[in-house]
Amino acid sequence: MVDKNSSAIGYVARNLLLCLFVITTILFALSCYFVLRSTAHNRFLSSTFPSKSFKNDVNVKQENENCRCIKDPLKVYMYNMDPEFHFGLLDWKPQGKDSVWPDIQKYIPPYPGGLNLQHSIEYWLTLDLLASEYPNSQREIAAKRVRNSSEADVIFVPFFSSLSYNRFSKVNPHQKTSRNKDLQGKLVSFLTGQEEWKRSGGRDHVVLAHHPNSMLDARNKLFPAMFILSDFGRYPPAVANVEKDIIAPYKHVIKAYENDTSGFDSREILLYFQGAIYRKDGGFVRQELFYLLQDEKDVHFSFGSVRNGGVNKASQGMHNSKFCLNIAGDTPSSNRLFDAIASHCVPVIISDDIELPFEDVIDYSEFSVFVRTSDALKENFLVNLIRGISKEEWTRMWNKLKEVEKFYEFHFPSQADDAVQMIWQAIARKVPGVKMRVHKSRRYSGFVSETGKESKWSLIPRSFW
Repeated sequence: MVDKNSSAIGYVARNLLLCLFVITTILFALSCYFVLRSTAHNRFLSSTFPSKSFKNDVNVKQENENCRCIKDPLKVYMYNMDPEFHFGLLDWKPQGKDSVWPDIQKYIPPYPGGLNLQHSIEYWLTLDLLASEYPNSQREIAAKRVRNSSEADVIFVPFFSSLSYNRFSKVNPHQKTSRNKDLQGKLVSFLTGQEEWKRSGGRDHVVLAHHPNSMLDARNKLFPAMFILSDFGRYPPAVANVEKDIIAPYKHVIKAYENDTSGFDSREILLYFQGAIYRKDGGFVRQELFYLLQDEKDVHFSFGSVRNGGVNKASQGMHNSKFCLNIAGDTPSSNRLFDAIASHCVPVIISDDIELPFEDVIDYSEFSVFVRTSDALKENFLVNLIRGISKEEWTRMWNKLKEVEKFYEFHFPSQADDAVQMIWQAIARKVPGVKMRVHKSRRYSGFVSETGKESKWSLIPRSFW
């Protein structure tokens, strides 16, 4: 027979354990509730008041100082190359044996006009570097010339390659090769013989080849360098690509639309294009679009050139148009896009392979319309798309064009955030990647064998690594 006292004790013990379990469960649930409530409250505060800062003044001051460091000018070492590579191409004659550069405070050799200007970035960047040494200059600069290459972020190669192509690519009767080709051969010999090139394999060098046909003979030999291009249309990816190179804007050739008070209703032409219609390579789309749009009454699509007042006619036409077509030609890009921006005529870009200047910091979709080539060639697709854009939407893009146009204007001296300074800033954003590639290339270059001789790996040119 079970003892009654033992049974009672067991009953009480079971009840105590049950109560303890219930209390523990309740406390655990409450603790989870308060933890989650606190976390959610903090998330709510951070999302509702994202600008609130609880950092002390010292930290804020340090951050401000860091911001100023980022805005420090890019340090650029420029080779003192023979004038035949740069201003000598503009018929400038050096004064004295040791003279390499013109005294631009007294005289600036003029650059030829017309279509030469659209690929003139080499001229503006070189002038800007020379001007960066002006004493007591109060203007804001994006790049500063330094005289010691070991202090530089990049090495600048002052070869006016686009001008060389435009003016000296033809072979004269008494020549075996063109002056342009000879200069490229001299350039390769000069650069590959420099200590600065050997240190980095050319990776930290900036080479300008804005005209698609410039540097045709030298580009494959100088490919480790950072190229400044108008597009990648005629470059294999191993030679030029978005990772290491920079797309720079053309200099527009039409007149900028100053004091623009036009509006949607006052611009009578819906869609405008004037230029070469029959092109090779990817430019076939121009011809197809001409046939699709030629009968549209509010569309201007015709052949045009710079001759016989063509630039003035284009200026008037683009200033009087709501939308301006930018269609791929022989290469993915053309100057027409930058003419449209200067005209505050909303660009309609039909070029599937186009790369755009400064697209890592500029959103072109805010002021441009992009259309795939396959869609543009569908009957009525393009004109219906453009007609479907409301007055309000067009006005928003038109206002944005007036905000961004400064990024594509070339000035001397350069101005804050103009095209010259935007190019320097784009180069500065590439510098960390350049340094990483240079450092990687040196992993085995310092190895010395037991006999004190260089290893076979150090004999391999770094440009091949």
